[in-house]
Amino acid sequence: MAKWGEIPPLGKAQSVSDPVNQPPHYNNSSIECIDAMAAMAEGTQMLPHAAYCWQNAFKYLWRFPYKHKSVEGSLTDLKKCQYYLDRLIKQLEGDL
Repeated sequence: MAKWGEIPPLGKAQSVSDPVNQPPHYNNSSIECIDAMAAMAEGTQMLPHAAYCWQNAFKYLWRFPYKHKSVEGSLTDLKKCQYYLDRLIKQLEGDL
């Protein structure tokens, strides 16, 4: 799929990709992250914001080895994971 402003050359086949429903970093496991998140949330009694922080931390940790080709990108996702985990800890400690 061409990026905005790019037009593929005539006669060249485009590879079919779906960055919304099937981005490449979603398909590196037999289990999709969103399905794992749904399964892990079953039976919990977490407050909505705590569940949001928990699942976002999980998502960034799950995908970081597949999503980026650079150390910087991987570190960014790990820092996002840490941010959400720190927020979750603060909420559970009563600081949020």
